[in-house]
Amino acid sequence: MGFRSWFGHGPQKAVRRVVRSHRTDVVLTQAPLVTSAGEAWAFATRAELLVISAPEAPGGADNQGGGDPESRGAPSVVVQREWADVDRATYEAEANVLRVHWVDGDEPTALALDGRRSVLPQVLRERVEWSVVLAEPVKLPGGRSARVAVRRRADGELFSQVIGGSDVDVTDPRTASLIDAAEARVRGAAGLPA
Repeated sequence: MGFRSWFGHGPQKAVRRVVRSHRTDVVLTQAPLVTSAGEAWAFATRAELLVISAPEAPGGADNQGGGDPESRGAPSVVVQREWADVDRATYEAEANVLRVHWVDGDEPTALALDGRRSVLPQVLRERVEWSVVLAEPVKLPGGRSARVAVRRRADGELFSQVIGGSDVDVTDPRTASLIDAAEARVRGAAGLPA
């Protein structure tokens, strides 16, 4: 898929240049985002999620008000994360917001879709599911839980991850033992050294 959307509206040239300079493969889909600060786009590539923002130029020139779209501020990469960094995503249909949750516990990224027909939620789901080779939930003392997973990068490299909430104390010997045992099982099942 090129940079043109289904409705003929695509990102400005400066945004397209930034995408080309930051991606390693083809764009699978793109979606314009709602923002109060200019133009923003989400791009799903085979390897990663990119979010590019082009703020309004000083003086507030914008596309809607008849200003030159190329007069916006310099576009910048707001998010550039590989699919294996995504824990999960939730879609709030009423608000048309896709919320991406990260495995490292960073604040979720909210992508406010602009209302046009978009396959971004489906592509995001497919890419994240592709990155998960094996996963196992781990029940921990005190009713807490974690997950261990073997994930895949775009180049095919396999690696293991431990995903737990902020209430999971991995320095606790019993917790560490349960997580280590689960991680060894999924690594072994995937053919990785335990």
